[in-house]
Amino acid sequence: MSENSIEGRTSGLQTTGIGVFGEGQRGMSTERLFRVEPGHSADFAMEQAAVLIGCVGKLTHLAMLERDETMVCAAHYLSGMAKALVEDVAHAMAEPNL
Repeated sequence: MSENSIEGRTSGLQTTGIGVFGEGQRGMSTERLFRVEPGHSADFAMEQAAVLIGCVGKLTHLAMLERDETMVCAAHYLSGMAKALVEDVAHAMAEPNL
């Protein structure tokens, strides 16, 4: 394990509910539609983020080949979900006493 790896540093941490994605009704980034639910294992959240990023990679490749706007939109939402999970775990790592 490299010293830059997060492996082992998320053990025992939980999601905080800080990670958000999806614009609100007026399209403002301050009114997010979705939020990561607090209390989930950070390790599990990171696993799910990795799964989502894998899906994004496949979707964007197919969208590029097929020129499918629906796939691009789906990839956008999935990447937002993954980003919210990673941001939430990063917050838990920065503030482990929450």
